[in-house]
Amino acid sequence: MFARTITAIFTVMAGAFPGAAVADESAVADFYRGKTISMVMSSTAGGSYDLMARTIQRYLPQYIPGNPAIVVRNQPGAGGLAAVNALYHTAPRDGSVIAAIQGSVPFEPMLGTKEADFDPLKFSWLASPSSETCVMTIWGADTIKSVDDLRAREITMGSSGANSNPSFFARLINAVLRTRLRLVFGYPGQPDVFLAMEKGEVEGHPCVFWTALQATRAEWLRDRKVSLALQYGTTRESALGATPFLHDLVTDPDDRALVEVAQAPLALGRPYLAPPGVPQDRVGALRLAFQRVFDDSAFLAETEKLSLVVNSRLGGEAMADLISKSYSAPATTLQRLRDLSKQ
Repeated sequence: MFARTITAIFTVMAGAFPGAAVADESAVADFYRGKTISMVMSSTAGGSYDLMARTIQRYLPQYIPGNPAIVVRNQPGAGGLAAVNALYHTAPRDGSVIAAIQGSVPFEPMLGTKEADFDPLKFSWLASPSSETCVMTIWGADTIKSVDDLRAREITMGSSGANSNPSFFARLINAVLRTRLRLVFGYPGQPDVFLAMEKGEVEGHPCVFWTALQATRAEWLRDRKVSLALQYGTTRESALGATPFLHDLVTDPDDRALVEVAQAPLALGRPYLAPPGVPQDRVGALRLAFQRVFDDSAFLAETEKLSLVVNSRLGGEAMADLISKSYSAPATTLQRLRDLSKQ
C-alpha cells in the first residue's frame, strides 16, 4: 500500500505549485523592500548544485514583492547537515534566510543519523527545479552490457565514505539485485572519484546524477568513455535509452517498497526551503517567485546553456507531502533503510 501511495505522489507532483498565491502582497513587499535575502548553499562552490543556486539567484529577486537582493553563502559540512541544522536552530524565521540543499538531507533523521538535529516536517518547503536520476557509471565503453555482468564479478566503486549517499545506494543495489559492488572509500568528492576512474584506481561510481554527468563530463558521453550500467529514480530517463531501470528489475514486494522510499531523495531533487515559522504570506510569495523563475524563458535558456536540467518541478506543498509519506512508511521498511545506511 505504501509503495502505491508514494508512486502516486511521484506521478502527480511534477510542476505542482499549489498554495502559491500571496494573500497580502503589499505587506510582503513592505517587508522585503531594501532587504537582502541570504541563500545558504549546503555544498562547496563550483559544483552543479552551487551553479543552479547562483543561476536562480540572478532571476529570483524580480519576482519577490519588494525586489530584495539575494546573496549566496556557501556553508558546506557533514554532507549538508551543518547548513540545515543551522537553518533549523539559529536562522531568522522571517523569510530573510533561505537554503539550497541536497535532496538526501531531509531524510537523515528517518535513517537515525544522530547529527541530523531537526524535524524536516517543520521547515517551510519552497520549491525544487528538478528530480534526479542516478546513473551507475563504469569506466570503459561496453564494460557492462547487462545487469548479469554486475552480478558476475566484483566491481570497485569509489565513494567519499561509508555513510555517503552513493555508498548507501551501492548497498541498496547489492541488496535488491544481488550484485557485487565493492566500495572503496576516501575520495573527498565526486570529481576525485572521476579522476580515480580515469587513472584506473576504481572502476566506477554507483550514483552519478544524470544532470551532473551531462554538465561536468559531457566528453565522457560524447567519446563513449564510460558504460552506463543502471539508472534509478522515480521515472525512467528517456535520454538514457536502453540503460536498465532499477524499478523494472525489482519484483519482490518488500524490496520494491524499500526501493520506493530509498528513491524519495531523488524525487525531491534540489530542494529550496526556509526555516520553520516563517509567516505564511512570505512563504507563499517565495513559492510563487520560484514558480515564476522556473517558467522564465531567459532562465530556461541559461540553464540549458549551462547543462543544468529543469524538470519535474515541485512546489513546496508537494515536497512536504513527499517527505511526510516517506516518514510514514512501514516500520519494517524503515528499519531496512537504517540497516543499509549504517553498514
